Amino acid sequence: MSVAVVTDSTAYLPAELISVSDLVVVPLTVVLNGTEGLEGEEISSADVLRALDARRVAVSTSRPAPEQFVRTYRRLLDQGATGVVSVHLSAELSGTVDAARLAAAEVGDDRVAVVDARSTGMALGFSALAAGTAAAGGAQLAEVRQAAVDTAARTRTFFYVDTLEFLRRGGRINAASALLGTALSVKPILHVVDGTIVLKDKVRTTSRGLNRLVDLAVQAAADTEVDIAVHHLGMPQRAAELVEALTARLGTQLVDCYTADVGAVVAAHTGPGLAGVVVHRRS
Repeated sequence: MSVAVVTDSTAYLPAELISVSDLVVVPLTVVLNGTEGLEGEEISSADVLRALDARRVAVSTSRPAPEQFVRTYRRLLDQGATGVVSVHLSAELSGTVDAARLAAAEVGDDRVAVVDARSTGMALGFSALAAGTAAAGGAQLAEVRQAAVDTAARTRTFFYVDTLEFLRRGGRINAASALLGTALSVKPILHVVDGTIVLKDKVRTTSRGLNRLVDLAVQAAADTEVDIAVHHLGMPQRAAELVEALTARLGTQLVDCYTADVGAVVAAHTGPGLAGVVVHRRS
């Protein structure tokens, strides 16, 4: 048996990649007007967008309980896994990593290694995939963990939102940045720096925002081979435009390209209109 790899639902990995890489996904929780549901299982991004549109519905999110991770780790170890590497979204954005670390301490830190991917979405997903590939190749616990850490360091996340209001409400961006980003009705471009969401740029229109995402992705790719993930929130046309532009600009540098709608947790904190690009440099 090999090392098992666990991640969380905010990786927004395409289902076929989860299956092929034999990953175990622990869902976060979304709360709509006091009613809890598991992301991707009981509450979708469409449910959250309807709630945000209604304005009278309170929307929040919460981490998995440590006990949920304890059960997952013990089940995998009981099934014969030699260890578990658990890769999760940034501790600056969620308490999920803390919950995983508490569970690892209970199960045994020598058997469970927790990795903070310092981002979310497919930036987290690429780290989990790298860990899964290493595990499938027979790597030991420390090597599988290092594969996730190294991939996280070579990954960049850029995204566009129609407004910073939802990020401000949820405490995922500070009030000063939110005020700056909404001044003069500009459209904000953000990126993730050391696990924290930071205002990167401001544009006047959505089309300029999408063009800026492409420019930033190409700059992040530099002259290396890359994998790209394009995220959107109920905006498949925006995603298709980004994929087309990135494919044309990156040419033979582009190895794999994935498109994925974000789920309920990110929807709750960004609101409608999100479009994002994740760049994973292979070296």
